[in-house]
Amino acid sequence: MYFLRFTCLLALAGLLGGRAAQAQTTPAAPAPIPAHDPVMMRQDGTYYMFCTGPGIAVWSSKDRRSWTREKPVFATAPAWAVQAVPGFKNHIWAPDISFHNGVYSLFYSVSAFGKNTSCIGLATNKTLNPNSPDYKWVDHGRVVQSVPGRDMWNAIDPNLIRDEAGTPWLSFGSFWDGIKLVKLRPDLTAPAQPEQWRTVARRPRDPKLNDSLPGDGAIEAPFIFRKNGFYYLFTSFDYCCRGPQSTYKIMVGRSKSITGPYVDRAGVALDQGGGTQVLAGDKNWYGLGHNSVYTFDNSDYLVFHGYDAADKGHAKLRLEKLGWDAAGWPVVQP
Repeated sequence: MYFLRFTCLLALAGLLGGRAAQAQTTPAAPAPIPAHDPVMMRQDGTYYMFCTGPGIAVWSSKDRRSWTREKPVFATAPAWAVQAVPGFKNHIWAPDISFHNGVYSLFYSVSAFGKNTSCIGLATNKTLNPNSPDYKWVDHGRVVQSVPGRDMWNAIDPNLIRDEAGTPWLSFGSFWDGIKLVKLRPDLTAPAQPEQWRTVARRPRDPKLNDSLPGDGAIEAPFIFRKNGFYYLFTSFDYCCRGPQSTYKIMVGRSKSITGPYVDRAGVALDQGGGTQVLAGDKNWYGLGHNSVYTFDNSDYLVFHGYDAADKGHAKLRLEKLGWDAAGWPVVQP
């Protein structure tokens, strides 16, 4: 996302439990855990969470409640990123984790604050288990780059999705001209040729603003989830990272085709400012956003962060069970 990321803080003591678990004879759900831009993957019964932080913060858990802090992905800043983004000091934003053909792929964002001097990088590993002899992150460097004055988009907040044929696509973007989608090469290291950059979601932007500025079309953090014949494009509207002044909210649209057009429940196209609200802040949570969606044990879950009113608006990890209404739209389970 465009604004400054909060680092994942402190050792994790647990995770906000699913509502189904509360119905059983179990301890009360632990307090929400500090995190920003969380994504998850399960391997051999262990959950791994990656989030914004120095070198990309990593945590592991057997039950999504009690967590152990692992070593970051990058002990030192990748040399290519230091050269590409002046002032970059290994504080890496908004990772995205996926698995295909025996390889775990981790996209990540490096950016200059307040500018679209930004890059999306890629690292791969054979395993997420840090105790495995095969555990080694291999950095493949820059995949996508945005340059002020050249691009009206921002190369951060990556999310990989594969279509029905297995073709990889990368969605990304923050402010400027909105959310982009580009087809990748099979090895994921660069856009496929010929390059074609699609805008799949945007919000109105003041045309009087200089192109070097992010503008006022506050949309970012795309995540595409395939379900029941639709591709659901989740995004975050409004403003993150402002503590009690955070106004983040989770929005969604869907399409039968991965390339769109994506429309909201009312039929408004997302590239025309549309979006159906999934979840927003309240008196207990100032803002909720930068979500991902996963299926664990035949149940879908919304993973995201919120700004906790009980803790001065600090960002916390949230996980809620996700249902689908009769019309096929996502609904957070009560």
